[in-house]
Amino acid sequence: MREAEQITDVITFHGEGPVWSLEWGGLRLVDMLAGGVLTLRDDGEVDRITVGRVAAMVRPRADGGYVVAVENGIGLADDLTAPPSRFVELTDDDGVRMNEGTAAPDGSLYVGSMAWDGSPDGGRLYRVRPDGSTEVVLDPVSISNGMGFSPDHTLAYYADSGTGRVDVFDVEDGGTLRRRRPFVEIAEDDGVPDGLVVDSQGAVWVAINGGGQVRRYSPDGELAETVRVPVGGVTACTLGGPSLTDLFITTSQEGEGDDPPPGAGAVFAAAVDVPGMPVLPFAG
Repeated sequence: MREAEQITDVITFHGEGPVWSLEWGGLRLVDMLAGGVLTLRDDGEVDRITVGRVAAMVRPRADGGYVVAVENGIGLADDLTAPPSRFVELTDDDGVRMNEGTAAPDGSLYVGSMAWDGSPDGGRLYRVRPDGSTEVVLDPVSISNGMGFSPDHTLAYYADSGTGRVDVFDVEDGGTLRRRRPFVEIAEDDGVPDGLVVDSQGAVWVAINGGGQVRRYSPDGELAETVRVPVGGVTACTLGGPSLTDLFITTSQEGEGDDPPPGAGAVFAAAVDVPGMPVLPFAG
């Protein structure tokens, strides 16, 4: 079993959504419940942009800048170093916030939500097209979490944490998700599936929140590898670095009380054998 190593100080309360992009020079992540978009510089220092009460996920935009999920929708920034200047509202429900998502092969953006109190069936999965139009893809969901696409773009993997499952969809008709079915189920005693990333062989790395692990599942849903993290609150993962073989892992202090374990809220990393894929940008 591989061991992840801590590569930053504690830089977040609830780290989430790591993503590697050459367009913005390396690794970005969010400090979700502090509304921060963080960039890890080559010298180990961290730059922070505050975008509001919540920053739930971040992705590059095809024409420059970035898109970030905020409390009730998404924010669009034209400048990598500045807060968003435009917003698209997805919900006006004060009891709900955005929570994770990804850009899709067709250039659209999938972003999910959850109830602030974590109540079952409090969330939705939304799709934002490049022209700014929106639709509800799944309703209800519990805690809409990690999402990624297979290398040939015919499958989409999706974690709804409250179900304890990662599901898989067929991708048809220019991006429509069809035939949802279980991909893997995580035993309750092991933790819950959180963020995920798909590698170039079509295997799915899944962060096991509460379990101190990131697991790699083959395209057939078989457990192929486990990376151990010395923090229970493992929230998300991505593949990056010069060869896309660095597994970056975010962690959280949420739920740890006044004395969180050492390293909770830091970024961890482990070298893996199979590279990831370049990040998909949002075309809006």
